[in-house]
Amino acid sequence: MAGSAGVPVTFRSKMAQAVVMLCSVAEQFSQLPVLVVTDSWFGNDGLLRPLNASAYAFELLSRLRANVTLYDLPPQASIRQRGRPRKYGTRLGSASELAASRKTQAKMRSVFLYGKQREVLAYDEVVMLKNLRCPVRLVWVFRKTRWVAFFSTDLTLSAQQVIEYYGARWKIESGFKEIKQEIGSAKSQTRNAH
Repeated sequence: MAGSAGVPVTFRSKMAQAVVMLCSVAEQFSQLPVLVVTDSWFGNDGLLRPLNASAYAFELLSRLRANVTLYDLPPQASIRQRGRPRKYGTRLGSASELAASRKTQAKMRSVFLYGKQREVLAYDEVVMLKNLRCPVRLVWVFRKTRWVAFFSTDLTLSAQQVIEYYGARWKIESGFKEIKQEIGSAKSQTRNAH
């Protein structure tokens, strides 16, 4: 397969392309951590590990899949404890298993979403994710009959910030949809090098 200048085009997966693009953005802000806001497809160790292996500081904010198992933070190791310290605390259950109990503890929060101030019912806590191998701030947002969960590896973000930053991502998604319709690629999906 040849490119426009006769140079062969090398195929890269979506993850590899994302890492290259994000590192080029981070290069411009080398003194600051970059918060990467993604959908649930990119919100895993397949993206975070290569980003953390780069020379730049990255934090990840994404939607959590309902079947991901959550763990408590590891207990403090005692001085006399034998063996290596535990990496994870007790198993809490999946995000969907915990949603009902977290809804009873949720509070109304004021967030700026889609151009105006809104009230949302949300609950947040810090948990461990095995697929990322690190603690995350997990935020459940509850609607009348449904819920959605977001997580961030940046533990300094508040629940309101997590919700607002993820909500801002939708403006980009709608822009992509408009561009695809304009150039006629809305019905085209690329799955391999060909």
